[in-house]
Amino acid sequence: MASTPILSPPTTTSAPTSINHQTKFPFLNLPTKATSKLNRPLTKLHVSSPTNKPTATTAAPKKPNEETIFFDGGAHYGDLLANLLLGFTLFWLPLTLAAVSRAFNLRYRFTNLRVTVISGLTGEDRSDFSYKVIKDVQVVPRFIGEWGDVIITLKDGTKVDLRSVPKFREIAKYCLSMAEKPVVLKESGPKGF
Repeated sequence: MASTPILSPPTTTSAPTSINHQTKFPFLNLPTKATSKLNRPLTKLHVSSPTNKPTATTAAPKKPNEETIFFDGGAHYGDLLANLLLGFTLFWLPLTLAAVSRAFNLRYRFTNLRVTVISGLTGEDRSDFSYKVIKDVQVVPRFIGEWGDVIITLKDGTKVDLRSVPKFREIAKYCLSMAEKPVVLKESGPKGF
């Protein structure tokens, strides 16, 4: 009894020009070396571009309506810290609770297209307005000028009060420049914490 390997196909002794192996599995009917050379010509595949011709990469032009973020953050941490320290007195406790609420539930976002104020426990309250509707911007420094309030007056008379904003002077100047107003800040004196 002759032993044949289980995985190898049976061999025949005919001429190698037109040999196709027959197996029990139809997906294993592969042509031999002789027929593969006759049926398909070999081609070379060039993977990289030639070195003498540099490829010109053109970056897509930036869309004018693409939104870029100038500032995205919450209330200044110093506001929370100062109010927590003063919160041990019974007199200052309501202001401490307001500072804690601002620290955890309030976010400001200034982009090149709009101002966004996000508030609420899950961020469900959101107010957006464009720079085109800004009439005036005022700042009120707090605690030796480390943080401050930004008061934005809209053209319809609405005043938007942004409390405990870090980098408040830079943000106010940015708002005025985006609203195409003269960048002259109306700053009142420090008024407490």
